[in-house]
Amino acid sequence: MSWNVNGLRSCVQRGFASWLGRCGADVVAVQEARVTEEQLPPEVRRLRSWSFALHAAQQPGYSGVALLSRRPPDELEISLGAPRFDREGRFQCARIGRLWVVNSYFPSGNGKNYDLSRIPYKLAYTRAVRRHLQRLLDAGERVVIVGDFNTARTPIDLARPAQNKRSSGFRPEEREEFDRWIQAGWTDTYRHLHPDEVRYSWWSQRAGCRERNVGWRLDYALVSPAALPFVRGAEIHTRVKGSDHCPVSVDFVPEVGGD
Repeated sequence: MSWNVNGLRSCVQRGFASWLGRCGADVVAVQEARVTEEQLPPEVRRLRSWSFALHAAQQPGYSGVALLSRRPPDELEISLGAPRFDREGRFQCARIGRLWVVNSYFPSGNGKNYDLSRIPYKLAYTRAVRRHLQRLLDAGERVVIVGDFNTARTPIDLARPAQNKRSSGFRPEEREEFDRWIQAGWTDTYRHLHPDEVRYSWWSQRAGCRERNVGWRLDYALVSPAALPFVRGAEIHTRVKGSDHCPVSVDFVPEVGGD
């Protein structure tokens, strides 16, 4: 499971711990945690049967990713080797058995006042993650990367594509950068299994967009060629509330993590 919780403390108040207990996942990747270790809610500190790893941003109340897993990772890295990316707390790469689970919160291209000033940073971060994972791809490893990509890849992935061609999240340069993942061999699991399904994972909190289902599919699970044969399902859990995003999931056969 992967979920941009839009603030872990806020999401806990809206039932995150209860959802976690019934979601049935073995691994849960969280984006936009916006919390430090010292600020973790008691409900998270008291979690049993879960390993918990947080990569917080240096800036308080900003970004941050967390990984919860039933089995502690055999390896865990959080650095892309570039301080300008690492200090924003956007990346985790964990090996759990034979499966590599990558949790990433890709930047928005919007700066202050929606001025698009962060698009160069967003594109650079996206390239850095893809290059970092190329070694695993080249080695034929089983890899899944989940998270908020902050981009709707195709017109079917947002409610109003014509009106958003110049908006961050659907600009040509952002979509082209996303397509390079597909060209490199990664598979968008949800679209692979549901080629014509119209479903979104994020809705603006303004003007009742979620109720009217005027949304965007910004949250993805991509798998490497070696992991694809083990995929048996992919879903977008639109009924789960607690954030402006909803969780997405990919379901593997158990053998994905073994020899």
